[in-house]
Amino acid sequence: MRQFTAVVNPTAGGSQGAAALIPLARLLRDAGATLEVEYSRGLDHARTLAHQAAEQGRVVLGVGGDGMAGCVAGALAGSDAVVGIVPAGRGNDFARALRLPTEPAALAELLLHGTPRKVDAIEVESAVHQRRAVLGSVYAGVDAVANRHANASRLLHGAASYYMGGLRAILTWRAAHYRLTVDGTLHEREGYTVVAANSGYYGFGRRIAPDAAVDDGLLDVVVIRDAPRPLFFSVMNELKDGRHVHRPQVEVLRGREIRIEADRPLPYGADGEVEATLPVTARVLPAALTVLA
Repeated sequence: MRQFTAVVNPTAGGSQGAAALIPLARLLRDAGATLEVEYSRGLDHARTLAHQAAEQGRVVLGVGGDGMAGCVAGALAGSDAVVGIVPAGRGNDFARALRLPTEPAALAELLLHGTPRKVDAIEVESAVHQRRAVLGSVYAGVDAVANRHANASRLLHGAASYYMGGLRAILTWRAAHYRLTVDGTLHEREGYTVVAANSGYYGFGRRIAPDAAVDDGLLDVVVIRDAPRPLFFSVMNELKDGRHVHRPQVEVLRGREIRIEADRPLPYGADGEVEATLPVTARVLPAALTVLA
C-alpha cells in the first residue's frame, strides 16, 4: 500500500486547499494507506518538504492550485519520486491537462491504484531563477500583468479575479516588441503576450495551446500579436475552446528551448505565479516527472 505525504498550501483557492484534503485523506486512510500532512509556509518551504518526503520513498501530493502543483512537482523533476496532484486552487490547469478527477472518491482511487506515467516539465532560467523546474507554462506579457492583479485581489476569487485582472491589464496595455529565440532561430514580433506551453491550459481553463501535449518533448510557443482591443477581446473569448489559433493574429511555434526578451521590463509568470521580469529562458525537460495521472 502506498505511503503519502501531502504538502498543502493552506491559502490556496481562498483556503480551499486544506478543506479539499479532508475527505480525500479519510478515503486514503480507510483504504489502508498512510498519509502525513505538511503545511507549507511558502513555495520555498514547500520544495523543502517535497524533497524530504521523496527521500523517505513516499508519494508526494501537491495540494493546492497551479502554483503549488508546479512547486512540489517541479522540485522533484528529474528524480525517481512519484508525485500526485490534488487540485484545490483557482486555476488547476495542469491537473486539467492530465484529466485528473476532482471528486474525492475518484481521485483517491487514482492515487491508490493508478499507474505512474512520465510527463515533461519546463526548466526556467533567468537572472532571478537559476534553472528551476515548473509544469504548465511560462508566459510573458499582458497575461502576466493580469495574473499579478488577480493574485493581489482581496475582494474577488476564482474566475472573477482572473476576469477583472485581465480587463484591468488589457485596458492599460501597449504593444511590446518581443525577441523570441526558438531553438536558435530569432523571431521578432509586436504583440500582447508570448506563452511557452507544456500544458494546453492556463489562466483558469483557457486553452491557450490546444495542440500541446505534456509528453511530446516540445513546447508550443503561442504568440498573440498586436491587434485593436475589440479584436483582442474576441481572441480572448476564443481561448475557451482554442479557436483563437486559427486567427492571423495568433502564431504557434514549436521547439525545445525559447528565450523571451522584450523592449521594456515586462513581467513573466510560471504556473500561475508571477515571478520576475524578462528576459527568461524556458526549455523542455522530457519525461522528467513521474506522476499519478
